[in-house]
Order: sequence, then structure tokens, then C-alpha cells
Amino acid sequence: MPISEHPFDGSWGYQVTGWYAPTSRYGTPNEFKEFVNRCHAEGIGVILDWVPGHFPKDKHGLAFFDGCHLYEHGDPRIGEHKEWGTLIFNYSRNEVRNFLVANLVYWFEEFHIDGIRVDAVASMLYRDYLRPEGEWIPNENGGNENLEAVKFLQQANHVLFQHFPGALSIAEESTTWPMVTEPTNVGGLGFNLKWNMGWMHDMLDYFEIDPWFRQFHQNSVTFSITYNYTENFMLALSHDEVVHGKSHLLHKMPGDDWKKFANTRALLTYMWTHPGKKTIFMGMEFGQRQEWNVWDDLQWELLEFEPHKGVRNLVDDLNKLYKNEPSLWKNDFDPYGFQWIDCDDTSNSVISFMRRENESNEWLIVVANFTPNFHESYKIGVPLEGFYKEIFNSDGSRYGGSNKGNMGGKETEKYNIHNYENALEIVLPPLSVSIFKHQPKKK
Repeated sequence: MPISEHPFDGSWGYQVTGWYAPTSRYGTPNEFKEFVNRCHAEGIGVILDWVPGHFPKDKHGLAFFDGCHLYEHGDPRIGEHKEWGTLIFNYSRNEVRNFLVANLVYWFEEFHIDGIRVDAVASMLYRDYLRPEGEWIPNENGGNENLEAVKFLQQANHVLFQHFPGALSIAEESTTWPMVTEPTNVGGLGFNLKWNMGWMHDMLDYFEIDPWFRQFHQNSVTFSITYNYTENFMLALSHDEVVHGKSHLLHKMPGDDWKKFANTRALLTYMWTHPGKKTIFMGMEFGQRQEWNVWDDLQWELLEFEPHKGVRNLVDDLNKLYKNEPSLWKNDFDPYGFQWIDCDDTSNSVISFMRRENESNEWLIVVANFTPNFHESYKIGVPLEGFYKEIFNSDGSRYGGSNKGNMGGKETEKYNIHNYENALEIVLPPLSVSIFKHQPKKK
């Protein structure tokens, strides 16, 4: 979330007044520098939320800075977000673009951050964003695109990567605007990642329904792969999904407590095995029960209880697995990195697929069971003969599950299924995701 100075806690930092100041809520600028240095010493990158899309009307901020519309448009039809009560930067002015681009460079240069997530990019790209007919002005070509904002975003990303080639620039962009993650020299916006809002909505809608009805909504799980390679996507479960009566992740899940935790573990494990980079919001990593509140601490006391420890252990182990298995990340943006085995078993709400990477040619087999039904003998086709070690099981006792599994792995048998000559006959625990890795024969 944004670290820039802001006057109102309830804005969560998204209504910035101090563009060149880390908020004093957490200490001094030098202490923030030390925080970033300590994170780097522990191998942790720091990504800031950056908000160049709008600013508040506070008199001590940029609004009417010199008594006139210096930073914002004068016409409210292109200069004001009425629903948000904020003003929109006049991106057509060189001075305004320079102010923002210099601010972007400042955070990298002075504080050595590793990346940015640009908030509300869709609101910048469209002149009619959240505006009824008659309350917006078309561009010079008669369209609804904000051409000046496009130019600004391209300029910002071009300058960022020119000075900091290894940076991350992530767009929170929720529409089908093309080429968000294409380079600026070919007409793209120049980001290297885009939030996959469609995946987030589909998955949360799917997991919130009773597992019996999931057989009628298999498309919610599988649809994301059909467009996965149109952009470089980041899978995001964000703050927007755990506030305003939406419940935190754990309490979005149906059923009793055991099923809530099992569903949460299954969703997180599927997320880690699905193509795309990952981000979750604070508290999801241990099963926070209350909605997030800007004025409250997280419920760290829940870690005294085993089910919550289990979710924490799961996320910890998923991160280690992800780091150690290049198949889970190396070919995220290449169709070679993902292949369905079976996505059509709707009656059981089971999916199976492969993750692979092209250098070592190591393949992982992922099987997800999104119902509480326990399958003692479930067959899936696999491409290679031999032994498949079970390297992860979200139903393990360490995670608070029922500890049903495959006794370390399974040997293939000759059985033609899913267009393969070899098959695994595996145990599928309830509400779980299992991961298998082919073991090459010893020479």
C-alpha cells in the first residue's frame, strides 16, 4: 500500500499530499531507508504502491496550488473523480508529467526500492471512467481513451527502465486495454506485469459457493488459461477483497471451520501453481478472521491455534517449493510452461495439469480436488513412465489437513487415459491440491 504522506488514515494512503515524503506514521525517511536495507539483507524486495492517477483536494496539497488549476484540469469533466472526491492530473502538461516521473525516480534513487505497483491504471486510461453519459469529454479523435495519460505512463516506464533496468512496474489495470505489458517502443504501456483481476474475481466467486455446486462452475477455474498469454500477469488477492463487508479470505469460504481452512489451503496452493506471479494481502498467510481495518493490528494472536499455524506453514512451504522448482515460474509467460491434463472432470470438480520449464525439461503434475469428497483411486494420464514423488500436499497434517496422501509417491501403470499411455492411480484428499514430480531413473 502507499507509503507517501497522506492526511487521512481512512484513505489507506491512496490520497497523497506529500509526494516526496514517506509518511511520518512509521518513522523518519532515514528509518525507512534502513527498513529497505534490512529487507534486502534478508533477501526481501520492496514494492511500493504508487498513485499517479489522482490527488485530494486538501488545501495543503497540490489542488489549486498557486490559486489556479496548475496540476489538475480546470474542467471537472476531465479533471475530477466525483465518486472519489479527488482531482485528476493534467497529463498534457510537460511540467506535470515531469513532476510525477521525477517522483518515481526519487523513490528508486533515494530509497532503493525494487518495484512499484501503479494504482487504478484503468481510471487513468479512460476519460469516461465512472462517468455517466454527458459528464466526460471525448479525446481529439472522438474516443474515450485518455491519450495524454497513455503518453505519461509510457514516459514513466521508459525512464524507469532506462535508469533501473531490473525494476518491477506493475499495473493495476482491470480492463482489456491492449499491450499493457508490451515495451513502449512497440506501442505498449511498458509495464512488466499486470494484475489479473479476472482470475481473482473468478476464483473468489468459485470458492464462495458450496462445493456441490462447483461442478456447474468449472469454467471459473479454467477460463484464465484461455487469455493467460495475452499479457504478463500477476495473480492478486488484494486489500479490496477483504474490506467493506466482503470478509477476509478464510471467512469467504463455505462450510464449517475445517472446510474453511481446507478451502483456503486449496485456493492458495492452486494460486502458487497457476502461471503468473503472486501477491496476497496481509493476514491471508495465517487465516485472519476479521476484515482488515486500517486502524487495527492484524490478529497475530491467532497463531496460537493450530489451524492458523497450518496456513502459515502452508504459505511458508509453498514459497520454498516455488523457489526450488523453476517449473512453477520460469516459463510463466510462455505457453510451454503450462499444459492441461484434464480440465473437464466437472462432476468431481477435479482439474489436473502440468507445469514445466524448457531448460531442465522437468515436469510437475498438479491435481486439485475442489470438493470435500475423498477419492481413494483416481487416475490421471502422465507423459513419462516411472515414479512420481508427491512433493506437496495441501492436506498434510503440518497444514491442519486430514493427512491423506500417496505414501510418498506413485509408480505409473500402463493405462491409456487423457491421451497418454501411462497413468498414475492416486489418492485425492478432500479440498486439496497435490503436486507430483517425475523422478528420473538412476543410471
